[in-house]
Amino acid sequence: MDVSSATTRPTSTSAVPLRRSLPYIIYSPSSPPTLLSHPHHLPLSQRTASDDCQLSKVPPRSTRPSFMAPKLAHASETAGLFYPRLGVSSPFDARHDFVTSPVFSPLVLALVRLTLGTYALVVLLYHLIYEAVKTHDVDGFFSYFTHLSYIGLIAYLYASGVQTLVYAVTRRKSYPLQRWPRPLQFLHYLLYSTITTYPIVVTVIFWALLADAETLSTKFNAFTNISEHMMNTVFAVVEVTLTNASPSPWLHLPICVFMLACYLGVAYITNATQGFYTYSFLDPEKQDAKLAGYIVGIAAAECLAFLLVRGLTWLRMKLSKRNSSTLPDGTEDGRPSEEWEEVERPTSSIAHAV
Repeated sequence: MDVSSATTRPTSTSAVPLRRSLPYIIYSPSSPPTLLSHPHHLPLSQRTASDDCQLSKVPPRSTRPSFMAPKLAHASETAGLFYPRLGVSSPFDARHDFVTSPVFSPLVLALVRLTLGTYALVVLLYHLIYEAVKTHDVDGFFSYFTHLSYIGLIAYLYASGVQTLVYAVTRRKSYPLQRWPRPLQFLHYLLYSTITTYPIVVTVIFWALLADAETLSTKFNAFTNISEHMMNTVFAVVEVTLTNASPSPWLHLPICVFMLACYLGVAYITNATQGFYTYSFLDPEKQDAKLAGYIVGIAAAECLAFLLVRGLTWLRMKLSKRNSSTLPDGTEDGRPSEEWEEVERPTSSIAHAV
């Protein structure tokens, strides 16, 4: 028997039927993808050395390029350009402005924030419980913009107070918000923009349009109205002037105005469901054409409050000299300082000997 004929690979398609192979792609970093037929679909007797080489070159599925990669890269690039305009830099708050003060140490600032937040929380709970027990008129409590903005103020004072306390306890290295996702960092900054402008709008509108003889007629009315319609602005001014927070980005202004516009929906839903307007100047039957003027006036008041807060922030930064770009680690804008310092060359005993 001829051994060579026994080991010869068959060449007739009638003797061994060929299976149609499916296409596959060879990926290479230095060459474009190549469409080939997959050697796995060939019988073992018909595979060649080149087929085995091709199989060894097929990368694992995890390393093959994904058709989603360009879209994800584009989305990441867009977010990287958009977030800084919203005040969310990378790294976030590198100078630790949100947790430091030009007047207090971080620990004292944390205690001040938590104390003011506790006072505001006690006022809100006392007002809510009093109306629920005494007047039985608590159904529309959360429909008033005063109470909603007061809740936002409490939330920020507690959130920022806890962040500042952690920053003080960890010896001023970092605080949790710096490691959180960027959407949460943006929401924290946006909340700061609202609690520094909305209280001013609430105070001005209340004492200009809504205050009457009953505003301070009883101890309860005096306590709640002063705390919710006067102290709220004091809390906002404290945050603007006694912290190192940077001015709110301009893109926060249209967002704040938009949220004010959304409150109109809350006011009219309250009227439709409970039969009263939270504020008399929103009643179209009584105000008629003046209603549009009031709405535009409130939006203008928010814009003026935003400008006022930016002006106070700029003045505070000028006085405290925090507008410099020096970071806590002694670098400038995250880069080492390029200023030269002249030092005296140390004397060497070997040099004197020579």
